[in-house]
Amino acid sequence: MRAVVITAPGGPEVLALREVDDPTPGPGQVRVKVAATAVNRADLMQRAGHYPAPAGVPSDIPGLEYAGEVDALGPGTTRWKVGDRVMGLVGGGAYAERLVVHEREAVAVPAGLPFAQAAALPEAFVTAWDALVTRGRLAPGDRVLVHAAASGVGTAALQIARSLGCTAIGTSRTADKLEKCRPFGLDHGLVVGSPVAFADEVKRLTDGRGVDVVLDLVGGDYVPESLAACAPRARVVLVGLTGGRQATLDLSLVLTRRLELVGTVLRSRPLEEKIEAAQLLASRIAPLVALGRLRPVIERELPLAEAAEAHRLVASNATLGKVVLTVD
Repeated sequence: MRAVVITAPGGPEVLALREVDDPTPGPGQVRVKVAATAVNRADLMQRAGHYPAPAGVPSDIPGLEYAGEVDALGPGTTRWKVGDRVMGLVGGGAYAERLVVHEREAVAVPAGLPFAQAAALPEAFVTAWDALVTRGRLAPGDRVLVHAAASGVGTAALQIARSLGCTAIGTSRTADKLEKCRPFGLDHGLVVGSPVAFADEVKRLTDGRGVDVVLDLVGGDYVPESLAACAPRARVVLVGLTGGRQATLDLSLVLTRRLELVGTVLRSRPLEEKIEAAQLLASRIAPLVALGRLRPVIERELPLAEAAEAHRLVASNATLGKVVLTVD
């Protein structure tokens, strides 16, 4: 089969389309003929040599989500049949014509949803739902602050917040991106410059109270401002570190406001927790997609052979939502 391989740590130019062996499904596994995958920041980090793949997945083939058709069953597999349309999350290996997953990690694609859109669902929407609802306990009527609102996870988070009847405040580096986010549920947009400062404006927008939940995809200097923007007993859920791994915090805010700072990541979770994530996708997210209340936001679709260009697009920070790779 063909797969995009990381030939050496480096820039987008180290990605190459190569012939590799087809994977063979083991007991309880299915093999999927991939129709589409999507690019995530973790793929760029892995390509650069900063985020190695977990054990049990190809170390040199990136890709964390997929959509396609089951084309082979491992021994004892009963959940799916050949030809079923499935989507899901993997620890790596999705930039390929085929991949294998545990049968309970795969999720049925909503009827009528094109593969390209299905491939853009799992990582963004599971991450956003897990952070906002599971970790952040977002409830109807809450006020939520979403950083990097125009990203794949950000646009998913805005839609989830809207579906729950919440007020959403979003941040971005540009006003243009924020304006494009309004159809997805953005109520108030804040342009963040340098130095990072947004807490005072969040307080103004919330009549001095602050927000109940923060989804932080940036980290770094955003974290202390996020804490300052919180209402009493708020939850700050840290999902990304594109803004840096270190921050100086005023811990008195955590004490006096009884705040919670929680970190979460999907890729390195054990199989049991990944199956739970698949159940979340199937039971909570996919039905809302089928009803039209949630939808993936796609900036551009490119063929698998143009993975390097897809990485350049994502690295440019000029995209809205996801960049998808289609497999012929």
